[in-house]
Amino acid sequence: MEQNTQNTALLVMDMQAGIVSMLPNSAAIITSVGKAIAHAREKKIPVIYVVVGFRQGAPEINRNNKGFAASKERFAGVDMSAFMAVHADLAPQEGEITVTKRRVSAFAGSDLEVVLRSLGIQHMVLTGIATSGVVLSTTREAADKDYKITIISDCCADADEEVHRVLTTKVFPRQADVKTLEEWGSM
Repeated sequence: MEQNTQNTALLVMDMQAGIVSMLPNSAAIITSVGKAIAHAREKKIPVIYVVVGFRQGAPEINRNNKGFAASKERFAGVDMSAFMAVHADLAPQEGEITVTKRRVSAFAGSDLEVVLRSLGIQHMVLTGIATSGVVLSTTREAADKDYKITIISDCCADADEEVHRVLTTKVFPRQADVKTLEEWGSM
């Protein structure tokens, strides 16, 4: 069955150089996501980049947020524009949209939903790091917002391979279609 690409967008989430470098086998995820991006561009599917970032000094981080509070001091001296830069091998082309989020979900603190509505997007194809972070949170929120969701399992990665496996084989299929890059690329 031919995929309807008219209302579809590929989301490339948290593929920032500093985040990618934390993975033991970052070359594999960079290669896979690069192929997904090339396929989307070939099929005229919009590619939307989602990055996590803050103002200098990270005033958006609340001490009650266990996930981010531990990093607030570390972010104090970080050049946020450099931190938010997408890995050079996956960088957006001119005209492609980059959305900045302030929390784990791609929707949290960003204008992603406005961008999706303006483009008429009803189907999101998700890639990113970490499977247990941005991919999980975005999947849950997108499902609650009635988006159709496809997750490209080998274009997502997590520091814990077992968590990645459980999410992609047992949890995500309840709310999304989970496909490999090869399966998605052959549509």
